[in-house]
Amino acid sequence: MANPETTGTLDAGEVAKFSALAAEWWNPQGPFGALHRLNPVRLQYIRDVAVQHFHTPMRRPLQGLNALDLGCGGGLVSAPLVRMGANVTAIDASAEAIGAARAYAQQATLEINFLCTTAEALVERGQTFDLVTALEIVEHVADVSLFLASAATLVRPGGMLVLSTINRTSKARAFAIVGAERILKWSPEGAHDYDKLVTPSEIRSGAPGLSWQAPVGITYNPVGAGWTQSRDTDINYIIAGAKPP
Repeated sequence: MANPETTGTLDAGEVAKFSALAAEWWNPQGPFGALHRLNPVRLQYIRDVAVQHFHTPMRRPLQGLNALDLGCGGGLVSAPLVRMGANVTAIDASAEAIGAARAYAQQATLEINFLCTTAEALVERGQTFDLVTALEIVEHVADVSLFLASAATLVRPGGMLVLSTINRTSKARAFAIVGAERILKWSPEGAHDYDKLVTPSEIRSGAPGLSWQAPVGITYNPVGAGWTQSRDTDINYIIAGAKPP
């Protein structure tokens, strides 16, 4: 019998967990504060791979590109994508998160097409995009294989998928779950389930039609530097895959 808590990639328990926190998305001191601090590193990576792949100008690295932000939450990534020049569609399974994202976009006078839906639903509509981002979402879906296949299908030929998540390692368990959630309180306790974390090799095997770059680590240096890109992919990492033209 199918689990009533899951439909396709949608995990109702995960959606409810983040829906309850929707009002806090744009509070940099709130439960999503870690994502606010992490955002500049993620956006720098997106900018750099976009300029390299699409040959766009550094000052407007997403100029003219149609972008899709999967699992957009309150729009922490969607808004900067617009500011970098993209035409952005952003989706999330949480109606409350979409409401918070729309409210911010309206206040900031940003045009973003927010939809409360799933990746596989967009696939059924036959939609494709130049750039698809899936940041800190794959570890929260019910069916990782379906999600990765859907995300890859949503990339047009010649386009790119950028994905970031937490690696499934003992080091990640110690620092990203026990340390960040239970001790430092950077994330709501219970935000991540170790068994749902995804490794870089699983990302590649889940979307074999993409040409994947080597993953880049994102690490935290408590002495001044904060979050930075690094060679250490044992905890957080970000990775890009290109679809052949």
